[in-house]
Amino acid sequence: MAKKVVIDENNYYDSVTLMSISKDIKGMEGITEAVVVMATPHNKELLENVGLLTDEADNASPKDMVIAVEADSDDLAEEALAGVEEALEAKASGGGDDEYRPRTLDSALDAMPGANLAVISVPGDYAKKEAEKALNKGLHVMLFSDNVPVEEEIELKELAAEKGLLLMGPDCGTAVINNKPLAFSNVVSEGNIGLVAASGTGAQEVSTIIDKSGLGVSQVIGTGGRDLSTEVGGMEMLKGLKALAADDSTEVIVLVSKPPADEVVKKILAEVDKIEKPVVVNFLGGNEDLFEGSKAIYSSNLEEAALRAVALSEGNDYEAKDFTIPEEVAKIVEEETAKYSDDQKYLRGLYTGGTLCDESMLILADELDALYSNIPLKPEWALEDNAKSQENTALDLGEDEFTKGRPHPMIEPYTRVERVEVEAEDEEMAILLADVVLGYGSHEDPAGELAESIKDAKAKAEERGGHLTTIVSVCGTDNDPQDLAEQTAKLEEVGAIVMPSNAQAARLAAKIVQEIN
Repeated sequence: MAKKVVIDENNYYDSVTLMSISKDIKGMEGITEAVVVMATPHNKELLENVGLLTDEADNASPKDMVIAVEADSDDLAEEALAGVEEALEAKASGGGDDEYRPRTLDSALDAMPGANLAVISVPGDYAKKEAEKALNKGLHVMLFSDNVPVEEEIELKELAAEKGLLLMGPDCGTAVINNKPLAFSNVVSEGNIGLVAASGTGAQEVSTIIDKSGLGVSQVIGTGGRDLSTEVGGMEMLKGLKALAADDSTEVIVLVSKPPADEVVKKILAEVDKIEKPVVVNFLGGNEDLFEGSKAIYSSNLEEAALRAVALSEGNDYEAKDFTIPEEVAKIVEEETAKYSDDQKYLRGLYTGGTLCDESMLILADELDALYSNIPLKPEWALEDNAKSQENTALDLGEDEFTKGRPHPMIEPYTRVERVEVEAEDEEMAILLADVVLGYGSHEDPAGELAESIKDAKAKAEERGGHLTTIVSVCGTDNDPQDLAEQTAKLEEVGAIVMPSNAQAARLAAKIVQEIN
């Protein structure tokens, strides 16, 4: 067995690129391990765990890149190292030889003097410095970087407020500004509904449902997941709310978040009450009682928030209903429950979107005695071991315990594919519940990857004399790079039931669970 470790000093690449290269190299014949990372403390732990942390790598700085491989022979190890270099060179020249790629903010502004927004994705240790530089140059900032201390987030948002600028983030992965999708965003139609969201996949679900309804969005302003915490106090959501209130192209406003602190909710609602435009609010799992007497229009889930906004935009009344076509759902429930073996009684939810997992759990929890998870709704529902499901289980596969040394499952679906293979061995599983998130930043064919694993899992259930119900929702539009219609067709070809929204998928799963228990 041969091990090779190379340090490339002062050569930064984003983690998504490096993780993708690691996966490709590890897939080469004769390569048992491949890790291509920046030399951060976390990544050094990863190298140590796989036996590839040398003294040189341990002493490297976070600005240095580490290329480490383990192979069956020295020749194969050298071949793997060459493969990494080729992949990095291809990445560097991916825009074409004639495309200028500035390496600093100043040189970028020289090349684009009219730019007014900077997207920043650097290691958390350097994020504040780069964001301050951009704000001081009069640029709005979308701060994709994570691992930024909350104290630094507050300082950055205070600076942005002083300058009348947006500071979307840290850990802001979704925004649509002036009809331009940024980071993990979908291609949605332009319209008169504006969003402010402390949840990336929440914003994607709402904006794509609006698009499917025939309308569009004016702006999607991300805030970062901590914005509505007690410490940060909703600074960016309040600023985004005021901005949309003053925006002539926005007629209806939607606010989206996981449960904020109650005192922050009160602060947000006080600002809503000053606005003449209708404001729809979905704070998943939040305290509905706080909305009593407020002008805010409460919505219990993401789909409802989107459809309420659509109705308001069109001047119609909102008509609440659980399913788009209830008769079809009743037929599905009857057909699916007739196929199970006596042992089958549990569901497994495998999600790439954290907010979509939260929404599903909130819907399912009303029908189940317990719903175990790595992000449990109740402390007593925490999984004993995240690698092993218990009875009814829903997992957010984008959490740290599943992404250590791996890309997020929206970028690279292999984490979920592996987990489907594990779950397929459980004779008691009856229902597989999943999301597929399209758009920029996501995998080029997430439905295709999931469809193959669904096909195999269904075959295993049938071999045991049972049946596997697979329920999926696809968050996307026909204009997304992956194409909504094509992705839906790939899932339906392997027998997956594709529902119009994440909420409807969870409700269908709940109905089936009711029938078999």
